[in-house]
Amino acid sequence: MESYETITLDATQGGVAVVTLNRPDKHNAFNAQVVSELADAFDNLRAETQLRMVILRGNGKSFSAGADLTWMQAAADYSRKENEEDAFALAEMLRALYELPQMTLALVQGACMGGGAGLVAACDVAVAMKSAIFRFSEVRLGLTPATISPFVMEAIGPRWAKALFVTGESFDAAYAEKIGLVQYVVEDETEMAGMEEHISKLMFDTAPGAVADAKKLVQELYGQPVDSHLSHETAKRIAARRASEEGKDGLAAFLEKRKPGWAE
Repeated sequence: MESYETITLDATQGGVAVVTLNRPDKHNAFNAQVVSELADAFDNLRAETQLRMVILRGNGKSFSAGADLTWMQAAADYSRKENEEDAFALAEMLRALYELPQMTLALVQGACMGGGAGLVAACDVAVAMKSAIFRFSEVRLGLTPATISPFVMEAIGPRWAKALFVTGESFDAAYAEKIGLVQYVVEDETEMAGMEEHISKLMFDTAPGAVADAKKLVQELYGQPVDSHLSHETAKRIAARRASEEGKDGLAAFLEKRKPGWAE
C-alpha cells in the first residue's frame, strides 16, 4: 500500500481496505493534498481485484469538517481557471470513490460538513454515530455545493438536496438517516464496530463481480424511462450474469446446498 501524509491506506489479508482521513488536528478538513491523496488511493484500490470492501473513516473527533480554511483563503486569490481546475480535482476524486467496483462503507463520527458529506454520499453504505453533525454550509459562504451535488442528489433526492443546500442548516444523524444520507445510526464506538463487522460479514457472502455490476445498475439505469429499451437493457444484464462463472457457481451452490467459491 502507498504511503501518504494526510490519509492512511491499509489493507487486510481478508480483502478489506481502510482509507482514513488523517488530519485530526484540522478535523480532517480538505485541502489540495488531501484531495490528491484520496484520488490516488481510490485509483490504486480500483485495480486491486482481491479487495472486496473499502471502508472510509476519519481519525479523531470528526469524520471531516469540509474545506480547510487555509485552502479556501488561497482559492480566493486564484484565477477563474485555477479555481475550475481545483474544483475539478475534487469532483474527479469523488467520482473515483463513487465508481469503485468494491462495496464502499463510510463510518461517520463528529463533524461531517460540505465535502465530507460528499464523501459519505459517494459511498454505497454509511453508518453514523448518533452524535454526528452534518451540514451543507456553502451558501453561508456565498458558494454552492456544486462538486458534491451529483452524489448528494442521488443519495437523498433533489427535494431534500435543494432544501439543505439553500438553508445551509445543520442536522443530526437521525435526520441524515431519515433522508437517506446514511443507512444506519449507532450509539457509540462499540455499536459502530459491531455494525462494521455485520456489514463486512454480509459483504463476504456476495460475489464481487455481481457487486460491481449491481452498483452499475443503479449508477447507469436510475432515472431512465421505464420502456422497452430499458427492459431489453435489464434483460441483457441479467443474462450476462447468469452466463458468468459467478452466476453459474452461485446457482449450482444454491442447488447443491454448499457455499459458492467466493464465500468459502
